[in-house]
Amino acid sequence: QVQLVESGGGLVQPGGSLRLSCAASGIISRVNAMAWFRQAPGKQRELVATITTGGTNYADTVKGGFTISRDNAKNTKSMQMNSLKPEDTAVYYCNADITVLITYRTKQYWGKGTQVTVSS
Repeated sequence: QVQLVESGGGLVQPGGSLRLSCAASGIISRVNAMAWFRQAPGKQRELVATITTGGTNYADTVKGGFTISRDNAKNTKSMQMNSLKPEDTAVYYCNADITVLITYRTKQYWGKGTQVTVSS
C-alpha cells in the first residue's frame, strides 16, 4: 500500500559525489519525518541523516559532506553526498514515518536499499 523506492546509488571514486533519491508512493495522507540509514558489511544499520519540519540532523561522520532535502509536494527526498570516502561504502536505506489514508495510522516504512561503493 505504501512503497519507498531509492535510486542514485553506484560506484564512485574517493572524493567524488553521488545524489540519492527516495520516492514515496501509495495511499499516503502525509509523510512525516524522513531519514536515511546505511549498513556496511558486517556492521549494524546506522542513522545517517533525518529531516523533519523542525530541521535536519546528521551523524557526526557525515556532517559537512552530506545534505538531506525533501520535496513535500512530491513526497520525495534526496541526499547529496560530497567528498565521499571508502568508509561511506554501504547499502543506503530510505526510511519515513507515513500516515496512510483511510485508517490514518502512522508507521515507519523502509525502502529496499541502494548500494553505494566508494573505491578507486
